[in-house]
Amino acid sequence: MIDHVSIPVSDLSLAAAFWERVLAPLGLTRIVERDRTVGFGKSYPEFWLNQRDDLPPAPENTGHHVCLRAPDRAAVDAFHAAALAGGGRSDGAPGERRATISSYYGAFVRDPDGNKVEAVTFPRS
Repeated sequence: MIDHVSIPVSDLSLAAAFWERVLAPLGLTRIVERDRTVGFGKSYPEFWLNQRDDLPPAPENTGHHVCLRAPDRAAVDAFHAAALAGGGRSDGAPGERRATISSYYGAFVRDPDGNKVEAVTFPRS
């Protein structure tokens, strides 16, 4: 249903380097680079970074986040570890969680601009 998502960043070069490392475990690579935007994906840009001058950090209580599918638990763990190593912070360590319909394994991170992104994998049945 959703084709792609975009998040605002204050420093495109810094954000692109951060997200390149963090998205690699999920199989997403840098596909498009323009003056004020960078797109990551598998075969087309699915996750965009958009330069926004004078962007304040995202508030903690916006109530929104982006969730990206991971192939397995190891990828979720690597996503989280790469974010922390690259200057991001944890907003929920990797672990089992219970959703409305099923259980899943996920982790939440915040990038240097405060954007909240989750990586998730579901058990195979």
